Amino acid sequence: MINAEIKAELLAIGAIDIDKALLGKITTPTAGPGAGRTAVFFRWDNHRVRLAVDDGSPLKGVAVNGDIVIYKGKNELVRGKLEEELIHCPGQAYITISEQCVFDCKFCPVPKLDGKIKSLDEIIRMVDEANGSGELTAISLTSGVAGSPEEEVDRAVEAAKALIKYNVPIGISVYPTADSSRQLKEAGAVEVKYNVETMDRELYKKVCPDQSLDFILECLKDAVDIFGKNQVFSNFIVGLGETDETVEAGLDELASMGIVPIIRAAGMPSVRIGEIDIERPTAQRLLKLNRILRRILDEHGLRADVSTTMCLPCTGCDLNPHLDL
Repeated sequence: MINAEIKAELLAIGAIDIDKALLGKITTPTAGPGAGRTAVFFRWDNHRVRLAVDDGSPLKGVAVNGDIVIYKGKNELVRGKLEEELIHCPGQAYITISEQCVFDCKFCPVPKLDGKIKSLDEIIRMVDEANGSGELTAISLTSGVAGSPEEEVDRAVEAAKALIKYNVPIGISVYPTADSSRQLKEAGAVEVKYNVETMDRELYKKVCPDQSLDFILECLKDAVDIFGKNQVFSNFIVGLGETDETVEAGLDELASMGIVPIIRAAGMPSVRIGEIDIERPTAQRLLKLNRILRRILDEHGLRADVSTTMCLPCTGCDLNPHLDL
């Protein structure tokens, strides 16, 4: 198997059975579909993957002569090293401001979890500690919507202004407001991510009943005007019931606006069982869709390998079409 196929296989399964004594410094994510699950970063050659830790996974990680070898059944898939996180991922202080959300997106566990809202002092302390490690390359901020989108944008703006002093790029992912891109840019952010989640309009109404896809698209278009080419991103979840044809059309619609989509494999949160049917995409589907995405990005003169913050440079949760393929 070539590296792209190996990574697709690991992402399609999404979890690993491994002795927790091997894990070192890890954090439990508090945002997004993976919130609440312990995970580990694994690296080989120039590839990285983030896997949830699950005793029932068909993937088994074993320490062998200083390496970690990942087996599927009796077959060795790959060998490499575990990477320690800085905050949420290697090299970045990736911080969730509000670990709560009033939006009831059916694929996301966050509204069901009893999360907190980090104070500005707490955020600064976290980044200060990360900076002291000498490994800080970027600051990434994300947030649920604890009260209103406007309040979350205000929190992100306040944090960005306080964190400029660390002289690393700042990226921000929030639910947008009509003026959020201008506010975030003026606060010091260099990149922004507003997530469409899915571009299937009928499916969107079911899985994100409290949000407006058309409004998010308007805000993304505005963000491209303000932040520029290759600096505006959007998570695009697959596995919610969409077809490959709607995915391709949606990817092209986003890229034609100057937005770099990130294909994210859907997972089934235990707290959402019974509310949504999720079929995690196979390795073959992930490869197919990311090859389509690479072609679309190339046609529109966009790159997935030049960003400095958030998900694209990390590559742990997704195939990066210009780094992994």
